[in-house]
Amino acid sequence: MSIYISSHTNIDIKGTQMTATPMISIWTHRLYIALAILLLSVSSAFAQADTEIITITEGNVEPTPIAITNFIGPDGLPTDIGRDIAAIISNDLEGSGLFRPLSQAAFFDPPSDVTETPDFADWRPIGASALLVGRAFYNADNMIEVEFYLWDVLRAELIAAGAGSVADKGKRRISHQIADVVYKKWTGDDGYFDTRIVYVAESGPAEKRIKRLAIMDQDGHNHIYLTDGSSLVLTPRFSQTVQEIAYLNYYNDDPNVYLLDIQSANSELLGSFPGMSFAPRFSYEGKTLIMSLARSGVTNIFAMDLATRQTTQLTNTPFIDTSPSYSPDDSQIVFNSDRSGGQQLYVMDKNGGNVRRISRGKGRYATPVWSPRGDIIAFTKMYRGQFYIGVMNVDGTGERLLAKGFLVEAPTWAPNGRVLMYFKQNPTNTDGSGGESYLYRIDITGFNERRIITPEGASDPAWSPFLP
Repeated sequence: MSIYISSHTNIDIKGTQMTATPMISIWTHRLYIALAILLLSVSSAFAQADTEIITITEGNVEPTPIAITNFIGPDGLPTDIGRDIAAIISNDLEGSGLFRPLSQAAFFDPPSDVTETPDFADWRPIGASALLVGRAFYNADNMIEVEFYLWDVLRAELIAAGAGSVADKGKRRISHQIADVVYKKWTGDDGYFDTRIVYVAESGPAEKRIKRLAIMDQDGHNHIYLTDGSSLVLTPRFSQTVQEIAYLNYYNDDPNVYLLDIQSANSELLGSFPGMSFAPRFSYEGKTLIMSLARSGVTNIFAMDLATRQTTQLTNTPFIDTSPSYSPDDSQIVFNSDRSGGQQLYVMDKNGGNVRRISRGKGRYATPVWSPRGDIIAFTKMYRGQFYIGVMNVDGTGERLLAKGFLVEAPTWAPNGRVLMYFKQNPTNTDGSGGESYLYRIDITGFNERRIITPEGASDPAWSPFLP
């Protein structure tokens, strides 16, 4: 499913490169803020060398005010489907923290012909920097026809325009795609709204926890359970095709690795791994799974060729080497190991050579995940009884902590490399109550932490690549 975009910038969505220059450099502002906070924390550390300081980076930026009108029909009047599409786009953009959709109660009469240049004098007094108008209605074939126009109000310029048609079930997806266009044009980065999340749904008391695989759109809609809860499942991971999920299934207490085809719902057993200590991850080219296995009391990292099912050992030490993750070009692997006496992060070449330690801070580091952009690595940190989600450069410099809690773990990247999702678990009370876990997301400046609403408890999220 896709929409065609035509504008003065001659761009497409999904399948061609967007070349337009962003209207404002939101990420530049945010990185300046993050750098200033980092410099302040460094100065504080020098001033108080005898005190250990943990700083949670909290960037902030004023979101862009955008007017999003209800999409109209051929007669110039709003349609029910047009209201739905405008609401979905608005929720996507507001949820990113980078946009502030304005109340429609403040609008003047929206244009009855969206193809005409709007009167910008009607939109500037309410503070709109951007204006999104469009049409949406059912055609004679009962398909939804969609057309939209994105304007820069302050510069009085058309930024992008597009059109497409979808079946009724594609309403949410085409709305997400339009939101991705708006996000791209304003920030310069790809959006992440047309994506999905797979995670472990949790229910029941702590001593009899039921864990099922579930999948949903990134905004929590179109929720589906993929397994029935009859056996314990853990740590699902998307392939780059977004059609397959690798996960652990503890059937009869044995860890088995399965591949699940999302469309057919068929599962294929890859093998039983009694020494499995961390779930496998796909390489970016999709032909290899990387995992950690414990054998004879030693945990090392192995790679499995999916075509032959043959495994190759990549590390060979008497220590615990685990939680491997490929770089986007598959040339390197980040993992954690206690080979230095404590749990730290290391990077090695894809064949296991050239191992070097990158983490240098106090505390223990775990679950590293390489950004899809290749520039930074996310991780879980444990220090003085607290858990943190953080990021660092691939050489270990520039460590920043973004979120903390009793237990925060399992970071996963949005495909644009600008947003992280993870889960937080509350402590369990002495009477066995509590212990709930929920999904959260935050951007890499430490700004806009938000809970993702799920039907029940949730853990171990994995964000899909961009949908085909």
